[in-house]
Amino acid sequence: MNSADDFIRRDLAAIWHPCTQMHDHETVPLLPIARGHGAWLIGMDGRRHLDAISSWWTNLFGHAEPRIAAAIATQTQTLEQVIFAGFTHAPAVELAERLLALAPPGLARVFYADNGSSAVEVALKMSFHYWRNQGHGERRRFIALSGGYHGETLGALAVSDTGLYREAYAPLLFERLLAPSPDAYDCLPGESSEGVALRRLDALRALLERHAHEVCALIIEPLVQCAGGMRMYHPRYLSGLRALCDQFDVHLIADEIAVGFGRTGTLFACEQAPPLNTGAAAGITPDFLCLSKGLTGGFMPLAAVLTAQRVYDAFYAEYNAGKAFLHSHSYAGNPLACRAALATLDIFRDEPVLERNRTLAAYLAARLAPLADHPHVAEVRQTGLIAAVEVVADKATRTPYPAHERRGLRARLDALSRGVVLRPLGEVIYTMPPYCTTPEEIDLIVDAIASGVSVACR
Repeated sequence: MNSADDFIRRDLAAIWHPCTQMHDHETVPLLPIARGHGAWLIGMDGRRHLDAISSWWTNLFGHAEPRIAAAIATQTQTLEQVIFAGFTHAPAVELAERLLALAPPGLARVFYADNGSSAVEVALKMSFHYWRNQGHGERRRFIALSGGYHGETLGALAVSDTGLYREAYAPLLFERLLAPSPDAYDCLPGESSEGVALRRLDALRALLERHAHEVCALIIEPLVQCAGGMRMYHPRYLSGLRALCDQFDVHLIADEIAVGFGRTGTLFACEQAPPLNTGAAAGITPDFLCLSKGLTGGFMPLAAVLTAQRVYDAFYAEYNAGKAFLHSHSYAGNPLACRAALATLDIFRDEPVLERNRTLAAYLAARLAPLADHPHVAEVRQTGLIAAVEVVADKATRTPYPAHERRGLRARLDALSRGVVLRPLGEVIYTMPPYCTTPEEIDLIVDAIASGVSVACR
């Protein structure tokens, strides 16, 4: 038995992996990884695997990126961790200042957590508690979009709408209100993506007219609903959504955990909302902006929730007023993670990252375009460096393959045989590559997707 096989045996004897039916590993290979370099993962057996999904959407600039690694190493020599209640430190303060300077205007405070689901929990609790402190305890509901996903802790799962994740835990989840997604895949014949966005805004308005008095906040993934199948929609929806939240006095939570930090072509997806009024600036400012994943370039777990001064002020009172925000994480504001995030922001500052991403995204779009003609591809869609291919049983009716056939898994295994890491969402084969990916590596990814489509449809 070689060392890689022995390591797999040891793993399967001791570890329970996330989002995995462990029985699958009787036939689906587990890949022991020894190291990473750039867009590549190198296995213990020496084989190279192109990381076409950025290791669950976290890695921005490549594995073992030397500038981020060096920043963490330097920080370990001075301060690795300190309680963040009653204490502070330079990396956390510097990071908060820089995030607020980069974020949409009007956000003024940063609350740290340690992963994306936790950031969503913070935003939900903070919004509810804000209204409670304002004397509106009747506001205790949330609106989410159909097909949305916000994490797997109970609060985050409650405002998600992905059946695979929710069904088993439904009895534990609070009831949320669902607004129809502006998903451009749902366009009526002759309708544009902007048209479906406007139509779904009308449906949201009707929902708010009935329920705004009991609603704390509405939560969205701007532009792309990722885990729900890489569903994409027109930015006009964001502008209208912000206007409706203002009109009905409901908070807007923007979950940019997956789509932030350049994924959609701008630093934050919220920046792409077109102005509603002539002469107004583009972009919207949410009441809560949730960030994680790419925040540290994929090196360390860290999350941040940015919010407005008026929200902070609703909690600021004498201790005995009982208005303090009751939430904490042991590793909140961890110095090593904050230093990794600062190094990540340095790369954005020092290099034309967004310009390079747009060029790479255009190349990816051109390479994927021919797949739209495949007899079993219902749609090829893309927003920035997020691209997806929807595989169906019948193209004319968009009838999906039966889920139990697991045709996406066939595509995944085929890609692995070609040295490319893909992880389809059902029968949606997507890529979200690191920003260091070259055009030649994009060719390898697209070739693997094309082959995977063919294999999945046999």
